[in-house]
Amino acid sequence: MKAPDISKRGWVGDLVLAVIIAAVQVMGGRGANLGQTGVQSLDGLGYALLLAGPVALLFRRRAPMVVLLVVLAACTLYLSLGYGYGPIFLSLIAAFLTAATVGSRWWTYPIVPLGYLAFVWPVPSWFGHDTNGWQVFGLLAWMTVLVGIAEGIRQRRAVLDARRQRAAAARRDEEAQRARRAGEERLAIARELHDVLAHSLSLINVQSSVALELFDRKPEQAASALAAIKTASKEALAEVHTLLQTIRTGSVTEPVAEEPDSSVDEFSQRRMARAAAQEPPAEPRPAPRAPAPGIEDLDALLQRSRTAGLQVGTRVLGEPQKLPSVIDVAAARIIQESLTNVARHAPGADALVTVRYAAESVDITIDNTRPVGNQPRSGFSGGNGIVGMRERAHALGGALTAGPRPSGGFRVAARLPLRALDRAESATSGRPSAQDR
Repeated sequence: MKAPDISKRGWVGDLVLAVIIAAVQVMGGRGANLGQTGVQSLDGLGYALLLAGPVALLFRRRAPMVVLLVVLAACTLYLSLGYGYGPIFLSLIAAFLTAATVGSRWWTYPIVPLGYLAFVWPVPSWFGHDTNGWQVFGLLAWMTVLVGIAEGIRQRRAVLDARRQRAAAARRDEEAQRARRAGEERLAIARELHDVLAHSLSLINVQSSVALELFDRKPEQAASALAAIKTASKEALAEVHTLLQTIRTGSVTEPVAEEPDSSVDEFSQRRMARAAAQEPPAEPRPAPRAPAPGIEDLDALLQRSRTAGLQVGTRVLGEPQKLPSVIDVAAARIIQESLTNVARHAPGADALVTVRYAAESVDITIDNTRPVGNQPRSGFSGGNGIVGMRERAHALGGALTAGPRPSGGFRVAARLPLRALDRAESATSGRPSAQDR
């Protein structure tokens, strides 16, 4: 709906301009013609030529170069027929400024010196028209100013176009960053939901299959499986509540503080500052109600899998050390997801979790043996467990591989670097890293 309004306003403006120039040219041309001697008296053709330029200006936005040529032809014919000098050049000025500001300089600017030669000096003197010094030098200076005005309008339009393009590019970049942050937040939430629910639900599914299979033949083992289901479901419910509380408080991924936009004027910055000062202070976010999992206490981390009937051994190599929380949580999630896959896809197999502490990284390996016996299988198939583990490792600058072992079974191996994270944290905080010290 905006385009017709803008076109209508432009057409009305052109009409008003044409009417004003027509009135000035007709009345001023008549007065100038009466005040000069030896000129052709104004007749119907003369008045038609005086009106031809203003009428052509009605189409100056659609075909500026054509309008300029039409107005130039009308002025040339008017003067060649011997009519007196007058304000007929007013429509020529308007047509030139329009064409020169929107068209090519190579086609419009040369018209100025050619018009000077044809209308001022020396061509008019060849046909007996007297020209004085004011006309020769004054009109030359005035035409130079006219070219300067046209160039100034072009430069101003170029600056405004550049500003609009930068503003549009900034808006597109802001929208792209907002979409990227939203995608990262969705990915983080999906990963957390998968890590919280997949492990518990897989164990519940496996144990429910065991309970159904052994309910009549071995009720004691079925009771143990039901107890494991109760424990796993209770812990999963608590973890879901904690995760939902974290999502509500917006602490899954913290927004990055952005620098103020330099393109915003000072008045707008002061207005936003006053608005921010009037807002009530935000309430402190409640702390999570359950601690995040970690590998500092492997036995506690593996308790749920062992309760579900999975035989899990542990081996720690190197000197245990306090890991950054993000690496500690990632390592725990990788171990939990790997054991979930063992329980889901290799029933009856034993697993071994190996944690190796090194100076530059922490290496985690989860091995499982071949599945044995005719154990009940879960109803799950497929999933994004390995993909999620690999994404989590890559996000920390590490790597993860998963595949069958030559001797049978399956292996998941992850390496989470410590120094890369240390350097990244020191770069954001301005403190030297441990390696630099």
